[in-house]
Amino acid sequence: MISQGARFLPKMTVVTELGQDIALSDLPTPIPELRQRLELARLIHQLLRAQPRLAPMPARFDLAESLATLLAEMQDEAVAPEALSALDMSGHSTHWGRTQAFLNIITPLYWEKTDQQFRQREAVLRLAKKWQARPPDDPVIIAGSTGSRGTTALLMRTIAGLPQGAVVLPGFDTNLPAHVWAGMTDAMTAEDHPQYRFCKLMLELQTSPDQVQPWRDVAPHDPDRNRLISLSLRPAPVTDQWLMDGQALPDLPKATENITLIEAAHPREEALAIALILRHAVEDGKRAALITPDRGLSRRVAAALTRWDLIADDSAGSPLGMSAPGRLLRQVARAFAAPMTADQLLILLKHPLVAAGEGRAEHLALTRMLEMELRHNGPAFPAPDTILGWAESLRNVETLPWAQWVAQILGQFQVPAICALSSHVSRHLAVTEALSQGVSLAVTGHPLQGPAGIEARRLMDLLVVEAPYGDDMSPADYAAFLDSQLSKAEVRESYTPHPLVAFYGYREAREMLAEIVIVGGLTDGVWPAIGDPDPWLNRKMRKDVGLLLPERKIGLAAHDFQQAMAAQTVVMTRSVRDAEAETVPSRWLNRLCNLMEGLPDRRGPQALTQMRDRGRGWLDQARMLDRPTAAHRADPALAPATRPSPRPPLAARPNQLSLTRIATLIRDPYAIYARYILNLKPLDPLRHAPQDRDRGILVHKILEDFVRAKPDFESADHARKRLLAIAAAVMQQGTPFPSARLLWLVRLERAVSHLLRHDGKYDGKPVLLEQRGAVAVGNTGFTLMGTPDRIDLLPDGRLHLVDYKTGTPPTKAQQEVFDKQLLLAAAMAEAGGFAKLGPVDVARITYIGLGSGEKAVETELDADMIGEEWARFAQLIRAYAGPETGYVARRAVFETRFRLDYDHLSRFGEWQMSDRAQPVDLQGGDDAA
Repeated sequence: MISQGARFLPKMTVVTELGQDIALSDLPTPIPELRQRLELARLIHQLLRAQPRLAPMPARFDLAESLATLLAEMQDEAVAPEALSALDMSGHSTHWGRTQAFLNIITPLYWEKTDQQFRQREAVLRLAKKWQARPPDDPVIIAGSTGSRGTTALLMRTIAGLPQGAVVLPGFDTNLPAHVWAGMTDAMTAEDHPQYRFCKLMLELQTSPDQVQPWRDVAPHDPDRNRLISLSLRPAPVTDQWLMDGQALPDLPKATENITLIEAAHPREEALAIALILRHAVEDGKRAALITPDRGLSRRVAAALTRWDLIADDSAGSPLGMSAPGRLLRQVARAFAAPMTADQLLILLKHPLVAAGEGRAEHLALTRMLEMELRHNGPAFPAPDTILGWAESLRNVETLPWAQWVAQILGQFQVPAICALSSHVSRHLAVTEALSQGVSLAVTGHPLQGPAGIEARRLMDLLVVEAPYGDDMSPADYAAFLDSQLSKAEVRESYTPHPLVAFYGYREAREMLAEIVIVGGLTDGVWPAIGDPDPWLNRKMRKDVGLLLPERKIGLAAHDFQQAMAAQTVVMTRSVRDAEAETVPSRWLNRLCNLMEGLPDRRGPQALTQMRDRGRGWLDQARMLDRPTAAHRADPALAPATRPSPRPPLAARPNQLSLTRIATLIRDPYAIYARYILNLKPLDPLRHAPQDRDRGILVHKILEDFVRAKPDFESADHARKRLLAIAAAVMQQGTPFPSARLLWLVRLERAVSHLLRHDGKYDGKPVLLEQRGAVAVGNTGFTLMGTPDRIDLLPDGRLHLVDYKTGTPPTKAQQEVFDKQLLLAAAMAEAGGFAKLGPVDVARITYIGLGSGEKAVETELDADMIGEEWARFAQLIRAYAGPETGYVARRAVFETRFRLDYDHLSRFGEWQMSDRAQPVDLQGGDDAA
């Protein structure tokens, strides 16, 4: 009879799904994971109230998460609450004694409650009891697990004891000598080794490594390479064996000929090199896989692959919090946590899911109008009244309904400081839905659509159900809590990936089949990841009660690394620097490199150099991606810009400037060209923040009010009190930032004595305060305008011009070269530029500094000095009245590092300060730009 194969497929079950068996229906319904964490957070809240020194209150959600993990691990490892009570705390600090007392109260309560881990262990125990009474007649095989969890290890031991039971171990190292296996008995020193879990399992099964048989008779891709990797991963206490066992290794250049080591300068370069390798694999028709726990790296590689329209099959999907629905939920939650700022409001209004119906175009147009209003006029913290007032001022029938809708939503963000979690969730959902529908209510469905929207809706529905179990919290706590929930969820969008390109986490990589494996992100802290310390039990306490040590995760990651290194072709990558500092190589990569460097007889250094040379080849190609080719360099359109010096038509040049703009005309004429000829104004920042300019405006307003109300006779003490009272009132109305208000008042208070001393120094009487003047400059057709801070009439009939500087006043040398504000104001006064005064001689000018230090710069003037200054200024104006003078960019800036408003327009950076300016004659129209 001819064999036709199996008629019935074997029954297959995922190990972690045993707890869902119908045979466990007699057990109580397990407590939902979220409910358990909310209940634990409520209990920890009470703990932190009683002992606030344990942790800050916002940390209670993280503590609840770690406590839930501890409870699950206790169930998994069969550690009863009595074990915690029996711990001897005499050798530990009082902190651990307090946590033990809390755990003694909590763990008995939750030990009796049914959760998923309890059901999983109960399922295994019932299976073991059933099989012990009546062993199954059919083969029972458990495959692919390392037995790192207690429940899984129990199942593996049970199956191994069955007459037809078999345990298939993944990634078993057949190259480890017997003495190494025998030395891995202490978890404190060997837990981080990739084979430690197998060693522990074999001890429990009372078997030895030499009794482990191969699953199938297939030779590994490179046995010599596997021996090298195995030796490099020996436990730390026995790495001295490298000296002896390393001599038994084969020729290392041959063993490592299919290994490439890429050490990129920065993460972007690493991602580009990986993308090139994946593209090359596709061209050769080979299956390639990137294995990395670094989601940032995989996202950068995915972005780089879009250059060639390649989409990888990403096993992890994308974080829900980074999807459009997730971002909307996060942004709305954060808007409740603090007063709404202008930028926060616009971020919400511009979100792609807000007003996503037919009126989306009108919504965006009105949003842009509101943005310009908030940029130019504020306020920093928009309120419903300000939005409605703006709309009413426009007198537009379309704007007012939209503004009313925005005002209504703004009003919903005014929430109490503390309220129940249920209230937070309901208000959050209501605002999110209102934003999605828009003013026209055109969106009638749910605002959360698509795969990411469905997952977000599932999460929010779960929050609605479980919220009653949470405690009261502030809006900021709710935002942090929601972030933590969104960060746990991932979503897979519907797309068609390329069949030859895949991304895996190190856990998923156990089942992958690929000819080229890229082991990415090999930096310490990424692979292996540095686990968070357990806030409830320290390392020794965990070992004493029988719980797993933190090194367990490192050992599992090392096991996955060892398996990945056994692939046909392997590429190891790391970035030498990240966004903050230099990185440390992964401990496994470091060990491998150190081992090879120490084996010159096996030509280890030469092999390591060849691995790096192959990596440098890929890095050179990655750097060439963004480097212009010879054809690009020859293209005039791509040539670097020259230092501009535009020469617009005379009719287009400004015929008037203010005193404060003359320094700009001298130092950066291009800024005058851009502002007054091209009519380009710098865009105000979207996020309003206290700036030096705002401080200067307020200080000038304070001093103007102070001088206007100055009595004929006033004591210094009374003047000081009056000035500070005016300052407090002006600051209160002038800035919405309490911290800036307090800081500026303190700075002004320090400068009061200095200010009052100069205020009455020459017995002058204020005759002009912040009043505008103007004077024609010869026959040039140019008018100079200005508004001096203060002009005093001295007893001798001459004038004293005063200018207040909230920063450092200009030195006399700076006044002579470019800072000519008061010198030219003096010339204006003598020429009759201030109609109220008429032509009057000027005796002196004074800059009074109100910044750090008591600085004042005074200059005595005479007719010759003012005449010479005016003549030089007239010569400057006549030069710009001629067609041969251009508006040079950065003509005489103080330092190159200073950032100027129009640097991007002049393309500064493509040219240097030492470059000669290139005049360009403009004829108007498009050429003027």
